[in-house]
Amino acid sequence: MGMTWVGYRHDPHTARACLLDDGLFEELLDSDDGESSVDLDKAWHGLHWLLTGSADETDSVLSQAILGGEPIGEDLGYGPGRLLPAAQVSLVADALTKLDVDTLRARMDGPAMSNAAVYPSIWDEDDVFEEYLIPAFNDLRHFYEQASGAGQAVIQTIC
Repeated sequence: MGMTWVGYRHDPHTARACLLDDGLFEELLDSDDGESSVDLDKAWHGLHWLLTGSADETDSVLSQAILGGEPIGEDLGYGPGRLLPAAQVSLVADALTKLDVDTLRARMDGPAMSNAAVYPSIWDEDDVFEEYLIPAFNDLRHFYEQASGAGQAVIQTIC
C-alpha cells in the first residue's frame, strides 16, 4: 500500500477540532470528497524534493506545503496529522503560484533523488516527471489556492 499524502482544507476552527477529536478526525479521513481535499498518492515525497531540493523538512515556505504544520493527534503510521494555519496556507499558496513547470523540470534529478532515498524508488523511470509529478504539483497548487482564497487551514496526513 505505501505512504500516501492527503491534504484536507477546512475553516481554522473545524480543522483544529478534527485533529483534537478522534471521532471527527476519523470522519475527516473518510471524507476524501475531491472538493475539500487533495490526494497526492505517493508523489508527495518526490514533489517535496522538487519544491525544496531536500528529502527532509526545510525552513523554506515551500517545505510547509507537504511537511509543514503543527503535529496534532496520534501517530497515523507515519506520524500524526499536521495543522497548517490559514496565514501559513496563504504564504504557501503564494509561493506555489510563483513556480512553473520549467523550474521544477530543471530541479528533477532522478539519481540524486534515489541517493537521498526519496520515496518511492521510481525516479529513474521514463516520464515519471511528466506523468506523475507535474499532475501532482498542479493538484497541490490548485488545492492551496482554493484554501487560501477561502481563508482555510490545511490538515496534512501521511498514511
